[in-house]
Amino acid sequence: MRSFLDPRLIGTPGRPVGTGAPIVVSRATLLVLVLLIPALTGRAQDAPSEYQVKAAYLFNFLKFVEWPENAFGDPLAPMVIGVVGDDPFGNALPQVVIGKTVQGRDVVVRIYRAGEDLRGAHILFIGSSERKKLPAILSSLHGSAALTVADMEGFLDLGGMIQFVPENNRVRFAINVEAARRAKLKMSSKLLSLAKTVEEKSGESAN
Repeated sequence: MRSFLDPRLIGTPGRPVGTGAPIVVSRATLLVLVLLIPALTGRAQDAPSEYQVKAAYLFNFLKFVEWPENAFGDPLAPMVIGVVGDDPFGNALPQVVIGKTVQGRDVVVRIYRAGEDLRGAHILFIGSSERKKLPAILSSLHGSAALTVADMEGFLDLGGMIQFVPENNRVRFAINVEAARRAKLKMSSKLLSLAKTVEEKSGESAN
């Protein structure tokens, strides 16, 4: 079975930062992914699937990003991981977040349909089925604090914030710092150091 787990993302969130020069980092992994794998697969010896690993990444992004206060309706509002378009995660994403809290808030998963207001999501995964609609989706998020994530090629160039990229049968990710900064999101130095690449891209349809 192919292993998509990058065994390197270790550590705790660092001090949030808002900028970053283009860098390439070759060493990085997430120990918490290893801890989540038994819950995802039901058997610790089973290798996680690609989207089980990506689901774990989405959850852990919540710990490494600081959202502006106005991104939450009230002090008890949950953190929302949204998916728009075809949902590739199945049960993996709900299994990752069930019973979990981040920064004292519950974490919920919401599946959005075409035409719905996406601005309530704190992390929004945009499915590959929405490739043709991507510029319009990103434009609709202008002024929101949604962290946009996808695994479509060229996602960062269009103004997306985090793009999953394959590398040696593992899941890595690249970050568009400028797009995150415009959404007033502060990414920790640890998250930036774990990325395959950190780039300053303006994008034509960014938040």
